[in-house]
Amino acid sequence: MPTLVLAVSASAVLAQSADLVLCDRIAADPADPDKPASIKGVAEIAAGDVETAIKYCRTASAGSRRAMYALGRAFAANQQQAEAIAAFRKASAKGSTSAMVELGVAYATGVGVAKDEAQARQLFAKAAEAGNPRGVSNLAALGGGASDPAKTRALLAKGAETNAEAQYQLGMMLAEGIGGPKDDVAARALFDKAAAQGHPGALERMGAFAQAGRGGPKDAGAAKGFYEKAAALGNADAAAALKRADCPYAIKDKQGKLVTNLCF
Repeated sequence: MPTLVLAVSASAVLAQSADLVLCDRIAADPADPDKPASIKGVAEIAAGDVETAIKYCRTASAGSRRAMYALGRAFAANQQQAEAIAAFRKASAKGSTSAMVELGVAYATGVGVAKDEAQARQLFAKAAEAGNPRGVSNLAALGGGASDPAKTRALLAKGAETNAEAQYQLGMMLAEGIGGPKDDVAARALFDKAAAQGHPGALERMGAFAQAGRGGPKDAGAAKGFYEKAAALGNADAAAALKRADCPYAIKDKQGKLVTNLCF
């Protein structure tokens, strides 16, 4: 009789493991710190996989916080906001920093919950303190480090090891001398890393730095290339810079304000 009990328990464990494997395969977040390195993850859950993800991640979530977080992602992909928020809350309560970030985004934007920037800031800060790169970058973007910019720099430096947004945010602080010494060379290197990952803001900054020769060589051709890539991704500052380059003659009013640019 005891042997039978053990066999049933082992079977349950294997079933749970299989559910988690399938959940990871189609719904794991590539940026989730809880995710084992052997699991690639998906940036977005494929439409055809959403129902399957909900099925297997729901079962696996009983014993895995990363599966609970993935379940939240699957619900969000299925436009089930209330269910997604509930799953993120449960995963966050179990210590998932990725779920904390998603909840923070919900509070910051007012999607699925009442907008509450203070709550968003608190969640981002908790995730950031635990070393989550998105928590760090979102906290900085929300202005959560304004009272202690030096601490924000330190947190961003940790996140910038792997995260493009953190690289961009830290680059901006270095470029402007916020929270520590100004360092154009280090800022440009960070922008370059983030730009290589397709970050629109970093691409625009690389264009500006290359155009002005800040932190490295001056290169008008490279600057235009960076601007074009950033503009194609919707960056308005880069689009404006391209227009200025094509229309270099500025017409200003008596107060010195720009009225228009002339193109030839």
